[in-house]
Amino acid sequence: MADILVIDDDPIIRRILQRMLQSQGYRVAIAETAADGLEQALVITPPVILCDWRLPGSIDGLEICRRLKEHPDLSMSSFLLITAHAETASRVEALEAGADDLLMKPIDMAELKARVKSGMRLCQLTRDLKEQKQYLENELAEAASYVQSLLPRDTDQPPVKIQTRFLPSQQLGGDCFDFYWLDPDYLVIYLLDVSGHGLGAALLSTSVLNVLRSQSLPGTNFYRPDKVLESLNNMFQMTAQNEKYFTIWYGVYNRVNRQLMYASAGHPPAVLLSPPPPPNTTDVTANGNGGGAPMAETMRLRTPGMPIGMMPGTTYTWKRCSIPDNSYLYIFSDGVYEVPETSLAETGEILGLDSFIDHIVKCPRPGQLDQLISHATMPSIDVGQDLSDDLSLLEINFS
Repeated sequence: MADILVIDDDPIIRRILQRMLQSQGYRVAIAETAADGLEQALVITPPVILCDWRLPGSIDGLEICRRLKEHPDLSMSSFLLITAHAETASRVEALEAGADDLLMKPIDMAELKARVKSGMRLCQLTRDLKEQKQYLENELAEAASYVQSLLPRDTDQPPVKIQTRFLPSQQLGGDCFDFYWLDPDYLVIYLLDVSGHGLGAALLSTSVLNVLRSQSLPGTNFYRPDKVLESLNNMFQMTAQNEKYFTIWYGVYNRVNRQLMYASAGHPPAVLLSPPPPPNTTDVTANGNGGGAPMAETMRLRTPGMPIGMMPGTTYTWKRCSIPDNSYLYIFSDGVYEVPETSLAETGEILGLDSFIDHIVKCPRPGQLDQLISHATMPSIDVGQDLSDDLSLLEINFS
């Protein structure tokens, strides 16, 4: 394949350029028309293209440049435009069309050699950067797969049914979650979100998951959410974690007395959706909806507290709540609601926490996690947008 493609309608110029470049060791292809130049460029994808600005026909050098730069296989090729126009406006026009450099007529051979050499180097650097970018993207994809392999599978074992969804961002965030039984009566459920993106965030989140899963926090009462957060804060100070911290929601459910103890550290609140009370047939305006179907009771479960790792010696508080039969608990990261709102996607406005919780309450079929995600967030993602943050969501049904 040729190293350089020369597009020029002047046979003398073509011959001079071909001989000079071949004497420098380059393989050279030539084209005398715009159509031939476009066709050859697509076939050989040369690192450097030399093209005359003025060509016969309706397609000039600027238009060739625009078309080739729009093609993914040729966007990295260095395009040198040969022109007699020395004025600034012409140079600006050429650069805006995508030209990487200009050669002024009459062509100085020493300058031509230098600019071609520079163009070859620029093309190689661009290709190297693209390969490195692809390599990093592959590494992030592998890391995302690894994180997903560590996450627990959905379960439908009474007295709980747990569904989960994890959609990693293109840059890989720091979301992680887990649930397991401390003993036959106590279930641990938590979700954490590390600041930042990339492998550093993923490594910290999986480290925390492994510490909690193996209960490797000496002297910690894992039945007390506040004590777990305090131990995590002591172990994972951001000064020792490349300035990364994380938020977390941690709960312990007692299936015997149907009590949930929980604590949070800078994390979005969990949402408890309880069945509505029996309708009051004597009051047609019950719940303020004109006698319609009663709304589920909603509680936001959150305790005050700094994110983990920000301040050594931080103490945390815990709360307790009763879990009515057939209640639903939703735990999520901020990536669930910090996506463009479907109806406002063009303006860039995000869905927001309150709107997402409203979607939870109004979801016509509790227990259908995919339907909730689709109803609340996914329409704005399906149109081709990349996730800017991990999206994690847990739904726990207490039967």
